[in-house]
Amino acid sequence: MKGRGLLLFSTILVLCSCNGEQQAAGKEEERLVADMTCGLDATAAGGNTYGTDCKGLYDMHSNSEFFPEIPYVKYEGPASDNPLSYKWYNAEEVILGKKMKDWLRFSIAFWHTFRGDGGDPFGSPTKQWRWEDGTNSLAMASKRMQINFEFLKKLGVERWCFHDRDIAPEGSTIEESNANLDHIIALAKQLQEGTSIRPLWGTAQLFKHPRFMHGAATSPDIRVYAYAAAQVKKAMEVTHELGGENYVFWGGREGYQTLLNTDLKKELDHMATFLQSAASWKKKLGFKGNLLLEPKPQEPTKHQYDWDAATTMGFLQNYGLAGKNNREYKLNLECNHATLSGHSCHHELEMARIYGMLGSVDANTGDAQTGWDTDQFLTDVREATLIMLSVIKNGGLAPGGFNFDAKLRRESVDVEDLFIAHILGMDTLARGLRNAAKLLQEGRLTKLVDERYSTFNSPLGEAIEAGKVEFEDLEKHALEWGEPPLFSGKQELAEMILSSYI
Repeated sequence: MKGRGLLLFSTILVLCSCNGEQQAAGKEEERLVADMTCGLDATAAGGNTYGTDCKGLYDMHSNSEFFPEIPYVKYEGPASDNPLSYKWYNAEEVILGKKMKDWLRFSIAFWHTFRGDGGDPFGSPTKQWRWEDGTNSLAMASKRMQINFEFLKKLGVERWCFHDRDIAPEGSTIEESNANLDHIIALAKQLQEGTSIRPLWGTAQLFKHPRFMHGAATSPDIRVYAYAAAQVKKAMEVTHELGGENYVFWGGREGYQTLLNTDLKKELDHMATFLQSAASWKKKLGFKGNLLLEPKPQEPTKHQYDWDAATTMGFLQNYGLAGKNNREYKLNLECNHATLSGHSCHHELEMARIYGMLGSVDANTGDAQTGWDTDQFLTDVREATLIMLSVIKNGGLAPGGFNFDAKLRRESVDVEDLFIAHILGMDTLARGLRNAAKLLQEGRLTKLVDERYSTFNSPLGEAIEAGKVEFEDLEKHALEWGEPPLFSGKQELAEMILSSYI
């Protein structure tokens, strides 16, 4: 009995020792996970609580700043020579019955601002931001999100836009990617507390990973189609969770390189079915925002299916996704994409506006001497004035806005350049708003246009526009009137009037 007791006692000691080692190993693993996720506590609230155990820059409760040398940007007026001030954008100023901030509804693009590195097809990255550690870890993603919110606050901007894979690293499986995204969304929700900052829109990155080389919704592989659907489902969920106002689809790979290996109808049908499923999921989520398609003619594909505003609206209407009885989808129009398709940004906005499809704007511009998507900040006051004419006539963009889908030039590598670029873009659109409001209030251009169409201000003109006149009736009038007289279109006068307001 004494030997058995000693054996039993020894066995208990061994078991306790092993159990203690396992507990210690478990705590060390938890510590490593907490360090990797910068305090994201996976055990509390289903993994949705951001901890406070991170040190220094990782601590969301810390008083330290990422941009200590940059003041909060204020309106100082046109006479100011301070590059870190607004000259034309005065957020609370009322124009045509609405505050400037409500007309413009500015937003920062997370991908260009915090993930852009200055690299191009011919050169390595040039931007080595002081906060980057060279990794794409959750810890680094958490830091970037904190930087995003400080940047927004210092600019006085209340909205931002994101791709899912820009804000959280992609994992080796869908489950891992979703978990990473959940961690970052939990942090963003806490950073939002006590502020009016919310996403203007979110979207899924369905163009960078090799799996999407043949497309996402238009891929010939059903497995890729399903993967893309799962990714969009999750991206829509987290956009809704953060209080996002819209959700965007940009089909950078939804097109073809050659028709020789492409079933064009099948791909268009599949894309429509994909978008119908997204609209169905929106209803199930209870998401009230707009679903937005962003046209672009090409790059990276040779031919992208949503080429321009007119093509995209025709596609949506053909498949019952837009029209008088269906307003699930509107357009997110990018100015640089407009010029790539052979149009002006003003043209694209007007096309969308007159059909009730103007949803939001990606505010940028291209270079007239290049043929690709350079994503520069919009600095042309004339173009901004024309853009704002459309926006005012539209009654604004809400729940859309102006998102700065624009990036610093490769050679701009100072932190203050990030602020100066956005200040310049905001001031340009604010100046355009002031110009357009005055132009419409004084009515000189409106009068010129009305006079050009004045012959339709007659009983016959009204009947024609009401669709009540047949060709036989019009033939009688043509025979009675004879050869129509020539009259001036007054284009030069119209351009003179516009120039006088800029």
